[in-house]
Amino acid sequence: MGIRVLIADDQAAVRRGLRRVLDGEPDIEVVGEAPDGLAAVDAAARLAPDVALVDVRMPGLDGIEVTRRLVAAPRPVRVVVVTTFDLDEYVYPALRLGASGFLLKRSGPALLIEAVRAAMAGDSLISPSVTVRLLRHVTGADGPAAGERQLLGGPAGAGTLRGGRSGGGPVGGGAGRRVARGGPPGEALTEREIEIAGQVAAGRTNADIGRELYISPGTVKTHVASIQRKLGVRNRVGIALHAWEMGYPSPRDVR
Repeated sequence: MGIRVLIADDQAAVRRGLRRVLDGEPDIEVVGEAPDGLAAVDAAARLAPDVALVDVRMPGLDGIEVTRRLVAAPRPVRVVVVTTFDLDEYVYPALRLGASGFLLKRSGPALLIEAVRAAMAGDSLISPSVTVRLLRHVTGADGPAAGERQLLGGPAGAGTLRGGRSGGGPVGGGAGRRVARGGPPGEALTEREIEIAGQVAAGRTNADIGRELYISPGTVKTHVASIQRKLGVRNRVGIALHAWEMGYPSPRDVR
């Protein structure tokens, strides 16, 4: 059975566009649409979708409140926030309330489809530009608080990227990047996983990474899932935070 998706957005043209993208996927079925927040909550109760695509700014209830209600429902719905706005006032509440993803509408169809599938699988996908914004916030002068580490996908006591090499080669064309060793024991990342973790830290999508490393986006996705499992993080932001702490490019330097 396919992934059942509900689309909630107050703009009919946006709903049509999202439906058009998802209807082309054999494993995804759009079961309903909602033009406002109250209608979204009602539709979710009636239609029992697996995943809801929720805009932030809607009449009735905003997307943050819709996220709270759907995630806390007797039959929880996985929520992917899809919005024009990447403001902190939207990103942090959505993630704290349990959203399974945060995408900008300009992210494109491939990332939208990937986000729906990731949410269904219990994973989390966040737009690369939002990933970079989050990392810039938590790697400020005072460093991230423990709660922020947990919010962004990892435990307060960050783990480690441990490669099977004594030094580290460049990632994404950079020079002198090192993979720190030591730290809490855990399953080591492979050389390829270390390389991909560095690319994730630079805010690149699976498609971007695939082109850079001459592998398919599907293969990148498999590696990313393995990295998340080994590091004990929930999403790409968690991977990127670990990678930065282990010597990969600072988010402040990402352009």
